[in-house]
Amino acid sequence: MVSIYKLENTHKAEWARLWEQYLAFYETQKSSDIFDLTFSRLIKENEECEGYIAFVDGKAAGIVHCIFHLHLWQEERICYLQDLFVDEDYRNCGVARKLIEQVYACADEKNAKNVYWMTQSFNTTARKLYDKIGVETPFIKYARP
Repeated sequence: MVSIYKLENTHKAEWARLWEQYLAFYETQKSSDIFDLTFSRLIKENEECEGYIAFVDGKAAGIVHCIFHLHLWQEERICYLQDLFVDEDYRNCGVARKLIEQVYACADEKNAKNVYWMTQSFNTTARKLYDKIGVETPFIKYARP
């Protein structure tokens, strides 16, 4: 059974282990200062971002982070699901779906009708789930060099 909790101070060690694995998946590293800053942002009571952690049988199994922001084409804010990660031992057990559904519920609570996220085109395992619970858009992401 998957249990989802809003991130709290008591989750920091489990969150850090999972976020470090997530960053390694994307072949990047962040300083301890960024770890501390990110976690403090996620547990702060505000309207800008939220963080959740999933447990399976008492073990931390996955995390999700989302950011709320304005959209100039509509009155309501929208929600960017920035980070989603499930520990390798818990993949294909419904953890990722539950985490995304938690973001959907959070967005509904905050009146953010649109939730969006990005993934790498070759992330075929995750995209199998995303194709079931989301809609692929035709947009391509660009970034400042």
